[in-house]
Amino acid sequence: MFENLSERLERSFKILKGEGKITEVNVAETLKDVRKALLDADVNYKVAKQFTDTVKEKALGMDVLTSVRPGQLMVKVVHDELAALMGGEAVDIDIKGHPAVILMAGLQGSGKTTFSAKLANLLKNKRAKKPLLAACDIYRPAAIDQLKVLGEQIGVTVYSEPENREPVKIALNAIHEAKAKGYDVVIIDTAGRLAIDEMMMQEITAIKEAVNPNEILFVVDSMTGQDAVNTAKEFNDRLDFTGVILTKLGGDTRGGAALSIRTVVTKPIKFVGTGEKMDAFDVFHPSRMADRILGMGDIVSFVERAQEQFDEEEAKRLQKKMARNKFDYNDFLEQIGQIKKMGNLKDIVGMIPGLNKATKDLDINDDAFKGIEAMIYSMTPKERLNPDLVNNSQSRRNRIAKGSGQPVQEINRMIKQFEQTRKMMKTMAGAKMPNLMGMNKLMKRR
Repeated sequence: MFENLSERLERSFKILKGEGKITEVNVAETLKDVRKALLDADVNYKVAKQFTDTVKEKALGMDVLTSVRPGQLMVKVVHDELAALMGGEAVDIDIKGHPAVILMAGLQGSGKTTFSAKLANLLKNKRAKKPLLAACDIYRPAAIDQLKVLGEQIGVTVYSEPENREPVKIALNAIHEAKAKGYDVVIIDTAGRLAIDEMMMQEITAIKEAVNPNEILFVVDSMTGQDAVNTAKEFNDRLDFTGVILTKLGGDTRGGAALSIRTVVTKPIKFVGTGEKMDAFDVFHPSRMADRILGMGDIVSFVERAQEQFDEEEAKRLQKKMARNKFDYNDFLEQIGQIKKMGNLKDIVGMIPGLNKATKDLDINDDAFKGIEAMIYSMTPKERLNPDLVNNSQSRRNRIAKGSGQPVQEINRMIKQFEQTRKMMKTMAGAKMPNLMGMNKLMKRR
């Protein structure tokens, strides 16, 4: 996420490295490079110019403390302006009402249907709501079936009328169903088109007028760059939507849409999607995103995700074992499981300050732990409980290698990393949270 932009901005700030003070000359030189970096990231030209002009004005108007180097000051100013550019503060969705109605809008292929299910999953599991998904895309082949499959995955009911060709009536009937059966929120998945057309706009406008939604969320594929911003503007002119959802941000190394869209449509980005899995999306926090763009990580989001998987009783048990140096391969598997539950691995690593840079050459994917898990599952229950049995026996290592389909060298490597992790965790035995660090060492450098 934002890898290219982050690298370019880092190079830009090096212009000020070693400078004794902020001057108009070195600021202008730095910001010229920053503007180029933003334009290369597909940020709207007017937005990029306005941004650098504001940064220049603020940087030159600030008194530089003797303890703060010019480069550090510039990073601080750019960070604050990036956060302001993206909205400043996180904006929550409005789910008041019985039921609250959320209308999804966007082009075909933007990820509306998938995100509708993701949002339902969030409301169900984290907001204690009872959502109902309404299938109002009557044009795209298998659109209703897709929503039903996703609804089944997350345990959320999907309301549909396959024979009904009137989306407005389907939406109204879904709301009636929600009132009758006690659903808190109705999420209406509407039809998209391959391009903006009048028929589509009229249809979704009619649905909006009929259901009077709490929220109209415009879903847009961030990988389309400036096209995403232009589409958002056209939709907003007609629908006056309440918020933006940026999907596929995990694959967008440029990030121009995220940086431009808030300024162009003056509507907040409320969520970002980072993958296909039902939990692969985040509430959009402008300040945290600015941290990540500038290579500072996002430790707050990391801790929040870790806490969601945190089991206090399990942590106490593990703490006692760590203090006695009894951490075993079963515990190791448990730690891997906790990390996997936190979401996309590359995204998680990017949240930890310092690790994003250290792991940029790593090919980190969601299968990164499969080999390790296969090795541990190829051990006997006795070996998992007593790591020294494996450590001190070449014949056991050879058997585990055959059982897991891994070369013996990989078994040796995993054992070495396990021992390092065990030692580190013993020193951290006073901590309250289970260790989620050190796992990156187990990932292969490709």
